[in-house]
Amino acid sequence: MVLQDLGRRINAAVSDLTRSSNLDEKAFDGMIKEICAALLEADVNVKLVGNLRKSIKQTVNFKELAPGVNKKRLIQKAVFDELVKLVDPHAEPFKPKKGRSNVIMFVGLQGAGKTTTCTKLARHYQSRGFRSCLVCADTFRAGAFDQLKQNATKAKIPYYGSLTQTDPSIVAREGVEQFKKERFEVIIVDTSGRHRQEQDLFDEMVQIQRAVTPDQTIMVLDASIGQQAEAQSKAFKETADFGAIIITKTDGNASGGGAISAVAATHTPIVFIGTGEHMLDLERFSPQPFVSKLLGMGDMQGLVEHVQSLKLDQKDTMKHIAEGIFTVRDLRDQLSNIMKMGPLSKMAGMIPGLSQMMSGMDDEEGGMKLRRMIYICDSMTIKELDSDGKIFVQQPTRMTRIAHGSGTSVREVEDLLTQHRMMAGMAKKMKGNMANMQRAQGAMGGGNRAQQMAAMQKRLQSMGGMGGAGAGPGGMDLGAMMKAMGGGGMPGGMDMNALMKSMGGMMGGMPGMGGGGGGGGRGRR
Repeated sequence: MVLQDLGRRINAAVSDLTRSSNLDEKAFDGMIKEICAALLEADVNVKLVGNLRKSIKQTVNFKELAPGVNKKRLIQKAVFDELVKLVDPHAEPFKPKKGRSNVIMFVGLQGAGKTTTCTKLARHYQSRGFRSCLVCADTFRAGAFDQLKQNATKAKIPYYGSLTQTDPSIVAREGVEQFKKERFEVIIVDTSGRHRQEQDLFDEMVQIQRAVTPDQTIMVLDASIGQQAEAQSKAFKETADFGAIIITKTDGNASGGGAISAVAATHTPIVFIGTGEHMLDLERFSPQPFVSKLLGMGDMQGLVEHVQSLKLDQKDTMKHIAEGIFTVRDLRDQLSNIMKMGPLSKMAGMIPGLSQMMSGMDDEEGGMKLRRMIYICDSMTIKELDSDGKIFVQQPTRMTRIAHGSGTSVREVEDLLTQHRMMAGMAKKMKGNMANMQRAQGAMGGGNRAQQMAAMQKRLQSMGGMGGAGAGPGGMDLGAMMKAMGGGGMPGGMDMNALMKSMGGMMGGMPGMGGGGGGGGRGRR
């Protein structure tokens, strides 16, 4: 995946330094050199890398450090903060308002994935209660309107376009005016791809902007664009003055650092990243969670949003955990839910430490290990599933029977039961914590959910560090779980308390997660 190798190299450089017994200035310089080399190889602009190197060295000045300061923690924080600055333009992106028409215009290079991304964004807003629609103002590319029509029909989003009108500004104006009359709230205008050397197409882009007067112009950048990203984005910025960036094709194997350079060059926020071809493969971008995910520290907010969107039924498990109980059946339910969350490679970045485990393991291999664990549980009797696991210690022959019935080995059964014992122990520790959290949430009310998520993310970072200590009370040792799966250990710990609560829906909806809705799927020409 794009930037995955970059994150792994930076994480390894920081981890090697913080684990070193001799943490001196020479070792520190070696870490910075490795981080800078990784960024340059990922196509991040040379000047940006130079500035980052300078900032980290200024923050961690060995000659001025107080004797009692925690050097490891200071270095970790300095690297994290500087990487956040790299992708944070400190500019607020436009947010559509309900009850009025919000026109969003898309621009970008040919082949960047604008048409598909237009549909993804329309569907994103539609699922949050906005009446969304699409206007195809790409009269240059053959089949552009057919592609948008096909995508819109599949996503049940109204669309407008023309097979006869060749002037894109006229098509754009007519489409926007029609949808405004029908009181659509998010009107997305797709335009043809263009290059900075194509002056005629750049003039055309300005004409479309004047015709529809968009509330926001978004530039779509292919993650694989490389060093050209900065020059192209500057040219588009000077002409179209876009206010946001969406990075596409981050599920590929390209470097991806060029897109980061574009953000810094234009001081424009990234609002979403495309993570695949499916209509749901569009993730909201936020600098801190992005860097946290990049460094293997997880993205709890993204994980909670994803889990809540699946609407998993976890009432029984939540009731058990609140009582300090965790049965073998509860473990089986959690394994099943992980399977429902999507490809393991997509989940890896969200769960602390899992991305390190996934290196060298594809989705098929990881999925098979999970399925084998589920097969083991499915070979148990009702009594065994609803037990606390002690029955297997008292009667070891049960493990042999289950291994034969599931087509696995006794060792795999033992590993599964070891994982269950560990999680059952965590459930006991979490019993009091969950009661306190429920009381705190009741007192805080729904208006402070953003603060709750920020606090959870902060707690996660302090627990997991960047390859630091394992999970504490209320945290699941993913290293042990992946060892049971055959994947080996890893640094960091997953906040099982937060994940379990999100699965049970006990934290309520996330900010900005409105109800479904949107207009019908009728087409217009």
